[in-house]
Amino acid sequence: MDSKYTFEMFWEDMDNGFQIYYVYMNCKYLIYKMDKNCYKNELIEAPEKCPHQKSAIYTLKRVKELFPYMENIEYKSGLEI
Repeated sequence: MDSKYTFEMFWEDMDNGFQIYYVYMNCKYLIYKMDKNCYKNELIEAPEKCPHQKSAIYTLKRVKELFPYMENIEYKSGLEI
């Protein structure tokens, strides 16, 4: 992850409606804002035997705790080719 991309920038992007993919512990996730202080985290890709939840709802505090461990952050474009 680029060290210049701060949590404040990440939070602002989600606040503006962006959906963001990221990798955490070799699993790919999609995270987006649902409501005030309510963020949905969905497991997209994982190894065959993965103990992680397929879907979870986080508060901003939990997202902030998770942010330093996120890798390969990318925006969901919504464009189909």
